[in-house]
Amino acid sequence: MAKQETNINRSIRAREVRVVDDEGEQLGVMSLDDALEAAADRGLDLVEVSPNAKPPVCRIMDYGKYKYQLQKRAAEAKKKAARVEVKEVKLRPKTEIHDFNVKVKNVRRFLDAGNKVKVTIMFRGREVTHPEFGRELLQRVADEVADIGVIEFFPSMQGRFMHMVMAPNKK
Repeated sequence: MAKQETNINRSIRAREVRVVDDEGEQLGVMSLDDALEAAADRGLDLVEVSPNAKPPVCRIMDYGKYKYQLQKRAAEAKKKAARVEVKEVKLRPKTEIHDFNVKVKNVRRFLDAGNKVKVTIMFRGREVTHPEFGRELLQRVADEVADIGVIEFFPSMQGRFMHMVMAPNKK
């Protein structure tokens, strides 16, 4: 669905319009031709701001400048929108305690930065016959970072990998 363009100048279809000038003062209800003439006298455009009103409300303004400001506002809003990345930490079922602590430290760092963390257990060979070791390891990770993160997607097996996604706590 294409977004509706704002009607300006001759594309306005109403016979009578309520006009607001460029300083924000009401000029009252007048015919479309009179309103267009008032806008032309100021060297500006007549822009329909409320087409559903009876009669439609039009404003005298510089339409190019108005569109530019809308574009800048949209870009600014997009810039301020929070971007969340998903970081990944990979473990094995037989990961030793020191390596485990390093990985937990990385998970903490990622969660503190406001990112989500995907913790993956990689099974090799016959390790896949004991998924409970992987679940146990993922539960230990979750317990270690429970103060700053919550489990968003609980552990699930996908082939030879077991995944869990954690998100930072809402502050």
